[in-house]
Amino acid sequence: MDDFSVPFSIKNLVNYAAQAIVSRAIIKNPAGNVTLFAFDKGEELSEHSAPFDAFVQILDGEAEITIGGVKHTVSKSQSVIMPANVPHALKAVHQFKMMLTMIKS
Repeated sequence: MDDFSVPFSIKNLVNYAAQAIVSRAIIKNPAGNVTLFAFDKGEELSEHSAPFDAFVQILDGEAEITIGGVKHTVSKSQSVIMPANVPHALKAVHQFKMMLTMIKS
């Protein structure tokens, strides 16, 4: 088990894999989740919605994130909120890593 109580580099906790989306939960409890993702170029998550707001921070690369039918290009060091119950989709125009924070209560 990792000791996240000491300083660490968040973007190095998940690695790219060819033709895949890799995820790693950092925090997972009833109050919410923090999950890291690494998308290889061309990989995507089809349109879906979630019952809670989700805060996305791009750690590396560039993503195309569609929220409510509107496409956004989000790059390293940028963030966006995907509102609860609004359809959204993600696509890796280039490889990218992101941290997704979802607060449930």
